[in-house]
Amino acid sequence: MKVTADALHSFTPTGDALVLAAVDSPAEVEMLDDWLADQRKEHPGSNIEVLQLPTDGDPPPATLARLVELLDVDEDRSVVPVRVFWVPGGLPTRSKVVAFISGRDTYRPPKLLQRNILHKNPARARVVAGEPAKVSELRQHWSDTTVAENPRDFAHFVVRRAELAIGRVELRLLGPEYKSPRLIKPEILSSNRFREGLQKIPGATLESAGDMLDELSTGWSRFSVDLIPSLGRAVFSRGFDPNIDYDSAEIESMRVALERHPAVLLFSHRSYLDGVIVPVAMQENRLPPVHTFAGINLSFGFMGPLMRRSGAIFIRRKLDDPTYKYVLKEFVGYIVEKRFNLSWAIEGTRSRTGKMLPPKLGLLAYVADAYLAGRSDDILLQPVSISFDQLHETAEYADYARGGEKTPEGVSWLYNFIKAQGDRNYGKIYVRFPEAVSMAKYLGEPHGPMTTDEAAKRLAMQKMAFEVAWRILRVTPVNATGLVSALLLTTSGVALTLDQLHHTMQDSLDYLERTKTPMTNSALRLRTTDGVRAAVDALSGGHPVTRVDGGREPVWRIAPEDEHQAAFYRNTLIHAFLETSIVELSLVHAARARGDRVEAFWAQAMRLRDLLKFEFYFADSAAFREHVAEEMSWHEDWERHVAAGGDEIDAILKAKRPLVAGAMLRPFIEAYEIVADVLRGTPPEIGEKDLTALALGVGGQYIAQTRVRSNESVSALLFATARQVIADQHLLKPAADLEERRAAFLAELRDILGDMSKVEKFSRDQFFLRELVMRKEKD
Repeated sequence: MKVTADALHSFTPTGDALVLAAVDSPAEVEMLDDWLADQRKEHPGSNIEVLQLPTDGDPPPATLARLVELLDVDEDRSVVPVRVFWVPGGLPTRSKVVAFISGRDTYRPPKLLQRNILHKNPARARVVAGEPAKVSELRQHWSDTTVAENPRDFAHFVVRRAELAIGRVELRLLGPEYKSPRLIKPEILSSNRFREGLQKIPGATLESAGDMLDELSTGWSRFSVDLIPSLGRAVFSRGFDPNIDYDSAEIESMRVALERHPAVLLFSHRSYLDGVIVPVAMQENRLPPVHTFAGINLSFGFMGPLMRRSGAIFIRRKLDDPTYKYVLKEFVGYIVEKRFNLSWAIEGTRSRTGKMLPPKLGLLAYVADAYLAGRSDDILLQPVSISFDQLHETAEYADYARGGEKTPEGVSWLYNFIKAQGDRNYGKIYVRFPEAVSMAKYLGEPHGPMTTDEAAKRLAMQKMAFEVAWRILRVTPVNATGLVSALLLTTSGVALTLDQLHHTMQDSLDYLERTKTPMTNSALRLRTTDGVRAAVDALSGGHPVTRVDGGREPVWRIAPEDEHQAAFYRNTLIHAFLETSIVELSLVHAARARGDRVEAFWAQAMRLRDLLKFEFYFADSAAFREHVAEEMSWHEDWERHVAAGGDEIDAILKAKRPLVAGAMLRPFIEAYEIVADVLRGTPPEIGEKDLTALALGVGGQYIAQTRVRSNESVSALLFATARQVIADQHLLKPAADLEERRAAFLAELRDILGDMSKVEKFSRDQFFLRELVMRKEKD
């Protein structure tokens, strides 16, 4: 059998060459023999010696002993790695499982089928050679980077280098989406760096470190690169449009950036689907695969092995073992040094409220240490925005808000999750990749001052992480679901007609266009009544909108039991209206202030920014003031009118479109008020669970008495943040004037809610005025 073979690298041995051939089937051996014959013809004066290695696993002892002998022959001898490369072909990629069983579309077909496959299609396989290296060069590298102990260790090292060299060749043939680490454990355990550090940890052993590396082990097999994204797509396609919405310009910019530096893809986290969507997005855009950190709680049943072969890195929830912390740190450093890409949720866990949570810095510190140690000249922090038109998980989040507990993950949980995907159409998925953040820009040069200054490094990491989150927010498109939910939540359960929904929505759309906020097509279609009808119908049936029929015309509302779910969607777009909401409340505050009202306006704007800093991301103080000033610049000579106070400030508010402070911020301030109220008379250092239980009880009373506007203000999730605000105001520590300061803070919150009520009155007046105009136009 004669099969055309190909060597990607020039094979030009001068005098002596050792070919390490990873072949172990009769068909592959014949191809190798043909290839060697061609090489000997081209280089008649060369001595080409061949050692056959297994295609998988370590060489048997006899083969390793022979390699030791062959490496001792001549230090100038060239070592040439060779392998048979099988070109995928046959069945369509969507039939991977069938293809795998048949052997027609695998990257290395079963031995019994290889001859038949090559007989029908000789182009299915070819011999490829990796870049040659002299024995002396390999020995020097071995001595410099590993614990150089004996000739057998050197032989193992050469085999690993050969496998990596061939891997680079195959990567160029297959494409960057097949890039994956293959030799993590042996490479790390043999490293001088690793062993020196391990010796400094009391009680640490090489064996225990190896077990931990097995626990962390990950990689993308070629088959899983094709299969897992297909399975992921099958899961989310049950409920979503299978075509993910991308920005093509962002994809191309990221492609260029990933060619230069390794990256950490930090994604926003609203759903368990996020971990599925990122690999799909990378694969279908022919980008390098990512290795995603996940909690070890997700390594259950068959999912553990499957996810490990699909780039998942399972880590323990508690990092209290010094050996484990060290192994994890070195593992991250190895991945970065070898220019593989990592990924995890910047928030650490799913947001159950819809808005972005504060960033977690734990894993980021390990990446920063790798950069500062010089293991890469730069590392990119690539923001990834993932958003959805709808999610079935909002029902679960609503239960958490009422004080429910998280369901443990397991096989039955996974089945129910996938099953729920098929319940209805949840719309589209949107993925955005804004410009990456350079670690070098924030941490300086490797081996610089931050290598030893932990405080400076942590501050720089905080700034990096907040910049990543800010960029995620800036590109996350506002969708129709969020806008409809925000509008209907303001009516406190009162239903609206299609025309009322349509004309009320226009001010918000005008504002989003003026601020150049990205919007989905579903949001843009809200300019038409047909677009509004499509949006509310998609949310009807308690998801979270209820459609009421049987009257003169249909009307839509959000029922009290669905408010928590609607709040999740509303919270996804608050960032787009946050600064304008603060402007409105600051104007009302200035109107009732004494003295310099302009100064009162600015003081209240900064105070609200401080109160809400645990809920939302803000620009730094200077940039925030610039944004507020720009927001006010639409009103000519605004400072003079604010200084005049009274009717002139009211005139500014009445002319402002839209008025949204109540729609966006009331639930949060009301939640703070409830917690501040129940705090009175409690012990100074009351526990979080006790405080939440009290707040849920009092909140239930306030709902019954209509002392709060909606159910969503009574939320264990919001109360958790309210406690952070309380602690930040130093109201949880013993002090002589503690009760007075607690009472003063409660009064301040109630004043803010009073200001909000005035904004809401002006907003209602605008609504009724538009209603009157609309009716006159109809008449």
